[in-house]
Amino acid sequence: MYEELYEKIANQLVETGYIILEQEMLELAKALLAKKGDIANFKNAGISKQINIDTFRRRDKIAWLNKDGGAQSEFLSFAKGLQEYLNRALFLGLRYYEAHFATYEKGDFYETHLDAFRGAKNRVVTTVFYLNEDWKEDDGGELCIYDENQELLRKLLPTQGTLVVFLSEKFPHEVLPANKKRHSIAGWFRVDKLPTF
Repeated sequence: MYEELYEKIANQLVETGYIILEQEMLELAKALLAKKGDIANFKNAGISKQINIDTFRRRDKIAWLNKDGGAQSEFLSFAKGLQEYLNRALFLGLRYYEAHFATYEKGDFYETHLDAFRGAKNRVVTTVFYLNEDWKEDDGGELCIYDENQELLRKLLPTQGTLVVFLSEKFPHEVLPANKKRHSIAGWFRVDKLPTF
């Protein structure tokens, strides 16, 4: 179902290390936005392995995705297919995928960071899928992606149906302060062992 999209993502990961796709899976983005309202367990997001809550560096709230038999399951199925394709095409050895809803209230942000510490083999490929309807420039909350020399590569609005995929160790990025509530799904393909709780 998504083979052409998977191929496009894989090719760009090889060529540039990142890809920005607009107007992808728009109906799924709408369904996920509607579903997000049913989730009551949003918590302050943490930073690093110790899960430190640091509101000076980030202020979003998160809720982990799960197989709900609906939109969340469909998105996780898309991710599973992408994982399998990237493993076949690029031999990445991805073992599992984790993802959460992220909500930014007015004024919330996330300072520049990498999704994986260099040399720490865990998160390999990052995905961000935006759910926001009618997002305008004045609404803020842009994603800024930098190269390894901290030069700005792209600055993009978090508009509904935009899918961003990039190599987790390679691209520092940040979320600028949002001027209204902002919704997305952030996810990571990982090569470490699936945690047991």
